[in-house]
Amino acid sequence: MTELEDNRRVVRAFVKAIGAQDWNALASLVAPGFVRHSYAAGAPGVRSRDDLIQHLRNEYETFPDAHETIEDIVAEGNKVAVRHRFTGTQAGRMGPHPPSGKSMTAEYIAIYRLEGNMIVEAWAEWDNLHGLVQLGHHRSVAQPVDALDPLQRAGDL
Repeated sequence: MTELEDNRRVVRAFVKAIGAQDWNALASLVAPGFVRHSYAAGAPGVRSRDDLIQHLRNEYETFPDAHETIEDIVAEGNKVAVRHRFTGTQAGRMGPHPPSGKSMTAEYIAIYRLEGNMIVEAWAEWDNLHGLVQLGHHRSVAQPVDALDPLQRAGDL
């Protein structure tokens, strides 16, 4: 297997471990000093493998039916770029937003840097606004106020 194939295999196993909530498998694929860069996620961010696992556990509390797929995967050198698709129903609190019971589908882009068959760093970005609109926490500029349910209308006005 070439280094590029190995790197793609590690990232696929990483996504599979997240989907299975297999934190031991995930820990074997991510370096202890892992860092995730993301403007979309905000501060303080993920600054270790343990931070990542806690972040993912919290995500499953918010979206217990979360499911992630790899739509595209490209490798070059020690980096793997992935277009992911996330789906889930918000059953738990998400920051200041209460559970909505609504489903969300979001695509995001992540670039993973690997060393020694372990993920050491990632950059991940997605469209927060689109997700908040799908979950009913924000209305789209294109969405007329009349299209909102009365409770949501009252909260936005």
